[in-house]
Amino acid sequence: MHATLNPSPWLQRWVHLLPAGGTVLDVACGSGRHLRWLAGRGLRMTGIDRDAAALAASADLVGPFGAELIEADIENGPWPCAGRLFDAVVVTNYLWRPLWPQLLASLASGGVLVYETFAAGNQTVGKPSRPDFLLQPGELLTSCAGLRIVAYEDGFLDHPDRFVQRVVAVRPDPGAGAPARHRLTPP
Repeated sequence: MHATLNPSPWLQRWVHLLPAGGTVLDVACGSGRHLRWLAGRGLRMTGIDRDAAALAASADLVGPFGAELIEADIENGPWPCAGRLFDAVVVTNYLWRPLWPQLLASLASGGVLVYETFAAGNQTVGKPSRPDFLLQPGELLTSCAGLRIVAYEDGFLDHPDRFVQRVVAVRPDPGAGAPARHRLTPP
């Protein structure tokens, strides 16, 4: 179903920070709404999901776009991208706290993390409602310690009603001579 949905407005807003032709890991990618949208912009995509049927909706991206689709249960099995680095990691509407070290370790120097999911308060308007699936106030900021925070929001969105927390953060490049310019608006 997500294959027919528009990409996250948060991702659309910050896509200009992703390097042209870069590698992007989409975690819990589902049917591939972000895989498809980013591949169409020339990025090299890797998508992970445990649902083979959902991944099948993006199978057409493998050949012409060179996308890589990985079926893996990342909550109960090994991290399938151990040792690999990506120019960007995208996560939307998914939270599994034990995965944080692997997500951060997957960011290349200068890599961009785009993360958005449900936050505490969502239990008052719908699902998810279990605390395990809701970020606590400031939790993304704490989880991104050591990264350069470019943007952060924690609040309420309408249509559909939901509480969200989202961040865009960049792994500093120690080899860069000048400070990196992470533009707050597209060039």
